[in-house]
Amino acid sequence: MVDLQQNPEHSGGTAWSFGHLYDWGLDFLLPPRCFSCGAGTDRQGSLCAACWGQLHFVTAPHCIRCGYPFEFDAGEGALCAACLARPPAYHSARSVFRYDDGSKRLILGFKHGDRTDGTAAFALWLSRAGAGVLPGADFILPVPLHRWRLFKRRFNQSALIGKSLSRITGIPIDAFSLVRQRATESQGGLNRRQRHRNVRGAFAVRNQAARPFQGLKLILVDDVYTTGATAGACAKALLQAGAEEIHVLTLARVVEPAHSLI
Repeated sequence: MVDLQQNPEHSGGTAWSFGHLYDWGLDFLLPPRCFSCGAGTDRQGSLCAACWGQLHFVTAPHCIRCGYPFEFDAGEGALCAACLARPPAYHSARSVFRYDDGSKRLILGFKHGDRTDGTAAFALWLSRAGAGVLPGADFILPVPLHRWRLFKRRFNQSALIGKSLSRITGIPIDAFSLVRQRATESQGGLNRRQRHRNVRGAFAVRNQAARPFQGLKLILVDDVYTTGATAGACAKALLQAGAEEIHVLTLARVVEPAHSLI
């Protein structure tokens, strides 16, 4: 396979010329557009400067468990109030950016508007956000959709990100073992308590009694972390199937004052 991203100093002139010709042809037929607003950009699968500037990336300091961003550094191992009061079933969660007005169009366009041209960028961002937990992971697992919602939406956005993340990291993806065994109400509009009740017992692992993930380190991938209800329900099913470590990676997370530092 010819790597079109190779440095010409390390490859033959033919491969270099072919790569540039391919890119030129693609840009001619499909001019590169921002995968958020549709404005013209300098390359495929990128954001324009305006949309990039509206993203608020989650960086340290943050809760060591759920990744909730803190306004000040509380020291190593600090936990947010929510994790201190009710430790989540997963071992850690990390997100790329905050879910706010700047990222909402990006997420909704990907999730409901068939704007999948940003998938490679999403996976690259996730690989950076999860740099501390990805090494040594055995499998990447996307949060599954119920079959009726998958039929209606035509694709599982978490599975698309997971596949691209697998290509970047070399960690194999398992998009079939974790299943949503019953249709749940949309989480939108539900409060924290209702969200947890809505997904309780909604997920299971195929052949769970055989504990197929015994002793394994798993990476659970989703698009948005709101209250952690979905991630927690998935983690419980994976723990029952023998998983030793579960780490959650999401593109965006809702930042609420309820998580305030303790």
